[in-house]
Formats: sequence, structure tokens, C-alpha cells
Amino acid sequence: MTTVLIVDDVRPLAEQVAYDLRRLGDFQTHVVESGPAALDLLGAEPVDCILLDLEMPRMDGFEVLRALREAGAEIPAMKALREQINRLASIPSSVLILGESGTGKEVVARELHRQSGPERPFVAVNAGALPSNLVESELFGHERGAFTGADRVHRGAFERADGGTLFLDEIGELPASAQASLLRVLETRQVVRVGGEKAISVNTRVVAATHRDLEQDTSQGRFRTDLLYRLNTHILRVPPLRERPSDIPELARTLLGRICRDFGLPSRTLSDGVLQALIAQDWRRNNVRELRNAVERLVIASEGSEIGVDALPPDWRLRSVDGSFADQKREAERAIILRALERNEWRISETAADLGLADHASLLKIMRRLEIGRD
Repeated sequence: MTTVLIVDDVRPLAEQVAYDLRRLGDFQTHVVESGPAALDLLGAEPVDCILLDLEMPRMDGFEVLRALREAGAEIPAMKALREQINRLASIPSSVLILGESGTGKEVVARELHRQSGPERPFVAVNAGALPSNLVESELFGHERGAFTGADRVHRGAFERADGGTLFLDEIGELPASAQASLLRVLETRQVVRVGGEKAISVNTRVVAATHRDLEQDTSQGRFRTDLLYRLNTHILRVPPLRERPSDIPELARTLLGRICRDFGLPSRTLSDGVLQALIAQDWRRNNVRELRNAVERLVIASEGSEIGVDALPPDWRLRSVDGSFADQKREAERAIILRALERNEWRISETAADLGLADHASLLKIMRRLEIGRD
């Protein structure tokens, strides 16, 4: 049975949602009318899901989420990913990791390997960085004299990873000829070195990763459909950084600590203003790797124990606002609501629809909290 907590200061609405859930499925429900009451209940018993009203007096939904985060509670995409890793770690099947550049796909692969047995070998190969004439030699090995310059026997990545994990990064960049050879190895669990004849058995788990849309690549003939089906027995999707902004402060602090250690600098902290500026960025170009570079630039551009907003790039500084996070959020909300009201000539129902709110009552509740009146 799934336990759901419904938090809403409008008790009849919350009770109706609870009733509908119990009627529609196997749900146990709890109803509370405030953020503090929700935190009290969550501290007393486990809950699988929270339906949380964002607009509540005294303590709104955002403050509840922050309190849960500070208390160590975890939500959305990264927790689900960790749970998937836990389930797949002991399974020897192939895994395909999908995610944008810089999201940490190799970190996921290494965690899969760590949980499956860190004493076993882990070999990482960037398929996109291999010269086309050396791909098969690197993956499957070569015998002495197989080609000019092959002056000794070379054990390929599959052999070196025997009994452990072979991580094939940027698998979508693998040349067509190597795709066919890789498929054969996955099917037979045997490799034949370049220039050799003997089949060598390997017990290697393949974890592949790509930022490409392999389904589209197969439809356009750039990637073998049968190889994709061999690789994607299980799929792990690594969410981009912009989909998990609440992770940014912790990530930034961790990266800051590592950078200071690497540079031989005393430990530093990031001011609230800098953290807020980092959260506000899109990070679309390179995700965590881009965040790491930004933190390093902040370290170089600042002095003292705390890195303040003065170290931010000029275009970021223009977007930062003095004051606490709560003050900034309140002012931003006020500006959004006021612009929408003026755009709709202060017609409440039309403004609510324009903002995508459920009804005019929701907008009136927000206006009361933000002390917005036409005068």
C-alpha cells in the first residue's frame, strides 16, 4: 500500500483529494493543513509520496521542501537513479547509460561496478576518441606482427576487463565495422585478437554510455539496431543538472573543496548570493563539468575565506539581487503577478488562467500572501 501525505491549508480540498485517492487505488492517506504539521508527521512515520500545496501561510511549500532537504530527505530524479543502480549492480546484463554531456555518466558506471564488486577490474574506453584504424585493436587486442608497429601481443579492453566491467563511453561514435565486431563479441562472449585465430572466452559486463539519440541513429542507419538491442537490456537515464537545481549547492560545495585541495589552498565557502546565482544558471552546455569549471573560476577570481558575488562574471552579477533567498523569491513572485495582472487589466479569472493557476481562488491566495492590491 502506498502512503500519501496531502498538505493544503484548504482542508476540504485536501480531504477531497484524499477521498479520491482511496477510491481510485490502494492508497493510505494523511491530511494536514500546514507546513509545520507536515514536518511533524514526516518525522513520526514514513510516507511514500507528498502532494504539497506551494501557497500556504506561515510556511509555504518551498520552505517545506527546503526543510526536508536540510533534514536529509531526498526527492525526484537522482534518488530514483540511485535505486536503479542498486537493483542492477548484481545483474551481469548489459546497461546503457543515457545523458547529456557532463552529467556524470562515467560516475554512474563506476558506481554500478563498485556495488557489483570493486575488487574486479574496471576498464574505461572512450569510443569517440579512438582512431578508426585502432578501434578493434583497442577493444579486442592484437597479435604480434598483426600490422606495422605491432611488435608485441596486446590484450584488448575486453580481456583486461575479464571478470569485471568494460565501460564504453560515447558508444554512438563507434565506426560501423567495429559495431559488427562488438555485436559478435556480445553474442558469443569470445574475442579474436586482430591478426589471430584463437577465440578467447571473456566474462565481461559491458556498460555503454552516450549523449546521442541512438533510436534516431538506428532509423538513419548510423547505428546497428541489433547492437542497440544487445546494449540496452537495461537503461539508466542521468538527469541534466537543470532538472535537479536543489543538488547544485551541495555539488558546488563538494567541487569547491576538491579544487581547493588540488590547488593547495585553504578551504573556502560560497556565499548565499553566489549559490543563488549558480542555481539560476541553465548549465545546458556541459552540466556538472560546466559547474566545476565555473567554481574553479570563482576560486581564481576571489580572495578570502568566503567567495562573494563580486567574484561572479559580470553578466551573472547583473542577475543577482541583494537580500536573502526568501526576499528575492518574494520580489520575483510579486513582479510576475503584477505584470500578469496589468496585462489582463486586473481581471482575476483571466490572470489566473494566464498564469496557469487552477482557478481565481488560487491567485487571490497568492495576492493576499504577497500583499498585492490594486491600490
